[in-house]
Parts: sequence; C-alpha cells; structure tokens
Amino acid sequence: MDPGITQQFLKLYVAFKAETNFVDVVPQKARLRLSLNIPIEALRDERGLAWDVSSKGHWGNGPTEVGLDEDTDLVYIIGLVRQAFEFQMGGE
Repeated sequence: MDPGITQQFLKLYVAFKAETNFVDVVPQKARLRLSLNIPIEALRDERGLAWDVSSKGHWGNGPTEVGLDEDTDLVYIIGLVRQAFEFQMGGE
C-alpha cells in the first residue's frame, strides 16, 4: 500500500502501522480477524461485513472489525483496510 507502512509482530496479533496502527491482524482457528482503526460510521462497507466493537473488549486496536476466511473476498477486504489507512493519513 505504502512504503512507510511497518509491521510489528506481537504476541496475539500483527500490527500494521503508518503513524499508529491502522489494522491489526488477529489469527484465529479458521479465519483472520482484522481490527480496523476507523470508526464504523466512516467506513464505506457496502456489503456490511464489518461490525462495531468500540464498546467491547478485544485484541487489537480500532473500533471496527471484519473477518477474513476462505469464503471472503480478499480484494474487498483490502479495500476496507485501505480506507483505514487513508483515514489515518488524513485522506478521508
């Protein structure tokens, strides 16, 4: 996405950062759970795959989550991640 992005491998998740974490990838048994650092209201998610976790305890940073498994459209999910990155960088 951008050469300024770094990744940090933590005990329970992998953080992808620009200024701060914009997406955290939490491996689970049958899928990956992505914590997006963008409010659900700011996310353009026409398919309704993301959910609001701002009032719940969870691993990773960000108030919005989306799941990625073998049945999920990877290109669509990358689009959601890009929105979180652009939101952090002030592009939204």
